[in-house]
Amino acid sequence: MTRSFDPAAAHADILTRIAAAAKAGGRQAGDVTLVAVSKQQPWERVAAILETGQAVFGENRVQDAMAAWDTHREGVELRLIGPLQTNKVKEAVAFFDVIETLDREKLAAALADEMKKQGRAPRLYVQVNTGEEEQKAGVLPAEADAFIASCRDTHGLSIEGLMCIPPADEPPGPHFALLAKIAARNGISKLSMGMSDDFETAVRFGATSVRVGSALFGPRG
Repeated sequence: MTRSFDPAAAHADILTRIAAAAKAGGRQAGDVTLVAVSKQQPWERVAAILETGQAVFGENRVQDAMAAWDTHREGVELRLIGPLQTNKVKEAVAFFDVIETLDREKLAAALADEMKKQGRAPRLYVQVNTGEEEQKAGVLPAEADAFIASCRDTHGLSIEGLMCIPPADEPPGPHFALLAKIAARNGISKLSMGMSDDFETAVRFGATSVRVGSALFGPRG
């Protein structure tokens, strides 16, 4: 771990900034959940953040998460924040508490089937590709309402929230506002948006969870 990096101080700083952003938007700090993005981090760094009392973590890949967290699962909420392939649905349903990347009919059908088989229901978020980027996962904004309705009516899935990752080269605010608008008209209260560089903006636009990696775990190396 980088000698000058203090994980406890970084964690406290992030929480302070979330609280200030929430207050600026007329909200409470407790309205926003910090998701520590532990993907590809060495375990010593993850353990250091765990010691601060942080209990919600985000992982990108099913297999990596299972390898890292298998013996550290108790008391921790794990969120899948990376793309989910249908051949990993069985493991994802069994292992994760929240799946934030539901974005297509085939995946919705697979999740519904597996959740019924296992009798386990991780909370589900629909990922929206607000920037309509070809290389990025997520349902297009114009198709989001119909997809959410299909998840509910056709597949019997309960959709807790929406998630987005704005384009890196555009101001994030309009993307956060768009996600909040889609959520509001579909009766969805949870918004997963904002990362290390823009989480304060996301909180001001109504984020209920922010996914922070580098600002929390420090530089690699």
